[in-house]
Amino acid sequence: MFRPTWLRDDEPHGPDGVHRPAAHDPTEENAVQHRLSRQHVVDMCRTMLARGYLKATEGNVSVRVPGHRRYAVTPSNYDYDRMRVEDICIVDFDGRHLPDDSGADLKPSIECGMHANIYRERPDVNAIVHTHQPYASALAFLRKPIPALTDEQVRFLGREVAIIDYAPSGTGFLARNVQKKVASGDNAFIIANHGVVAVGTDPDRAVFNMALLEKVSIAYLLALTSEAGKIHTIPTAIREIAFSKLRTDEKRIAAQLTEAVEPLRVPADEELPSADAAAVEVAAGTTTSSAPSSPGTNDEAGGAEAARLGYAISEYPDVDDVMRRLKALTAQPVRGLRHDAMLDVLNYFDTKCRASREITDRARRRIPGGVQHNLAFNYPFPLAVDKADGAYLVDRDGNTYIDFLQAGGPTILGSNYGPVNERVAEVVRDSGPVTGLFHEYELKLAEIIHRFMPHVEMYRSLGSGTEAVMAAVRGARAFTGKKMVIKVGGAYHGWSDTMVYGLRVPGTYRMNAKGIPFGATARTREAFPHDLGQLKRKLIENRLRGGTAAVVVEPVGPESGTRPAPRDFNARVRELCDEFGALLIFDEVVTGFRLGLGGAAGYFGVTPDLTVLGKAVSGGYPMAGGVGGRADVMAVFGSGLDGKSGAHIQVGGTLSANPLSCAAGYFAIEEMARTNAPVIAGRAGDRLTRGLQRLIDSYGLPYVAYNQGSIVHLECSGVMLLDMRNPVKLLKENKTRKRLMEQLGAAYTAHGIVTLAGSRMYTSMADTDAVIDDALARFDQVFALVEGV
Repeated sequence: MFRPTWLRDDEPHGPDGVHRPAAHDPTEENAVQHRLSRQHVVDMCRTMLARGYLKATEGNVSVRVPGHRRYAVTPSNYDYDRMRVEDICIVDFDGRHLPDDSGADLKPSIECGMHANIYRERPDVNAIVHTHQPYASALAFLRKPIPALTDEQVRFLGREVAIIDYAPSGTGFLARNVQKKVASGDNAFIIANHGVVAVGTDPDRAVFNMALLEKVSIAYLLALTSEAGKIHTIPTAIREIAFSKLRTDEKRIAAQLTEAVEPLRVPADEELPSADAAAVEVAAGTTTSSAPSSPGTNDEAGGAEAARLGYAISEYPDVDDVMRRLKALTAQPVRGLRHDAMLDVLNYFDTKCRASREITDRARRRIPGGVQHNLAFNYPFPLAVDKADGAYLVDRDGNTYIDFLQAGGPTILGSNYGPVNERVAEVVRDSGPVTGLFHEYELKLAEIIHRFMPHVEMYRSLGSGTEAVMAAVRGARAFTGKKMVIKVGGAYHGWSDTMVYGLRVPGTYRMNAKGIPFGATARTREAFPHDLGQLKRKLIENRLRGGTAAVVVEPVGPESGTRPAPRDFNARVRELCDEFGALLIFDEVVTGFRLGLGGAAGYFGVTPDLTVLGKAVSGGYPMAGGVGGRADVMAVFGSGLDGKSGAHIQVGGTLSANPLSCAAGYFAIEEMARTNAPVIAGRAGDRLTRGLQRLIDSYGLPYVAYNQGSIVHLECSGVMLLDMRNPVKLLKENKTRKRLMEQLGAAYTAHGIVTLAGSRMYTSMADTDAVIDDALARFDQVFALVEGV
């Protein structure tokens, strides 16, 4: 079978012995456009020449250029043995030759019309072979179609190998005759008194079909010369079963094209955004603010100092376009790794991660599920990490990975940041990690949060983001005297009883609420993501039930923007909360400090009543969480002397506001302000996203990459976009799409990149341009292993 370009012997292998293809060189692609498609044509020609299917200059070969209405095709009257990538011609579906600056000035094959007609007629066809191979050509002279001799033949070539009516070579008559026949869904044809045409869903399959046609032709000719009247075909029922499998494959591949949208075009010579340049600007004190300039901007929300430092989001994503692409992704069949490539990925874990497997297998005997946190549940088994340093993780086996997990988002400075560690160690040496009494860093942390987030007038430290959400909801109910709470469906606000409702999949209500009494969620409602009309209807309904205490949102959208929120969404929610007397709670567990020192509130210019912080508030140290906001609302959290008056609620925790965590939070925020880490991390996210978009375009994949600063999304399966508005699709495709997400996550890991579930990445200040470019080269290697590339 055809040996694709990503399996050439002259390409490098990784340290684990697994083949690693070379990354694209953008400077080369400046001169030779669509290099990958051209390389496929060259490799197909060399394979068929070596096997004797091509002779000298006869025949022609083409490959569809992914994402474009054009194809790469062999030149006319050119020796296949001397064929180079730059010799391959690019022709569009209207027959126009599209020469570039590669230096070659060759004319395309005279059969271009035939190739274009096939591609227009059959969206599942991505490669075409036209040859004059001897045995099949003998049947062309006999004008004898090949009946269904074997189930293998039917499974790959079609019901029969039909005869295409004669017409002179290179004419529109021949092109139209071929187009009429290929509409049948068959994949191999004999052209009367001419030669053969074989097509395939990819270059590999096209060459395989051509070789299978020659094999069948030899057998049929031998049978004809032996006892022509006694040739038996397979039963009609078997033929139809085999053909139905072929058509299923063709429809699946065709849907990947017909349901797709035009990919984002990223020119090969476009300069990617630079985190290094941002770092230089910070060092020089010339950083310019990227704060929003929309009419809704509120300087008080983000604070003047936070606004001066700027924000991680240099350009807010075009939400309508992103959602259009995500919907197109979920409309198509999944596009995952080739079977052989997936076996190589699993082999990496089996051979190179043995120590991780051994310790996590032991852990299953003492820890439910084998790990203590959901972030560690990775396919095919969790990695055990021994070392973290800046942009890298090192596992128990000594394998090094680029760390785009960053502990789920909190380490904006990079993992294990030395300057913070050293200052925290000094505090702990004096006071220990916890005293049970007041410590100055409780106050310092609250003060520095208020400095950059003036709307957080008072701040109460707690143990985690989950605890902070629990406290915020309880405080909102106590302050307003109302009981109902509304969240956005699909969002994750921790695992408390009240908020495990409509979790991750919008419209699922209590699907994940096992072990939670119905009473705990009786006063929780969900609104579909960014559906302001439905949110208003819920607020009206709740008015009849005593009113809504609070609306809880992730400002960039559920699951850190997996369903990105429109730019004006938060301002509109603020208006609805004011209209109905509900508090607005921003869950900034991820976005707090990651989007900038002013958080999402500062970026969007919207002032929430309560803000939930976590993770980043202590720079990745434990006991990270807290809730802050308006002083009058926060008064309900009063403890000690203040707790004697007002609507006091019970919140607490022996380890809340411990010296270790509060000092770590104070020093981390101070360092983020000094280095402007959020902005640098955001530019790294821009570079990563734009590079991924370029790769997706070059491989013609339906994947979607976008970012909100240093929060980078790479959606390959779209499983997070399924919901109960289409329950049949959810039930039918959820497992398949989730499995693809897990498999691609494993493939990224096997190529040295750790992500969050294979679909989300967090960049940090440690991600220099060199780190991002290295990561893009690794993603390039993974995308080369995708089915049909």
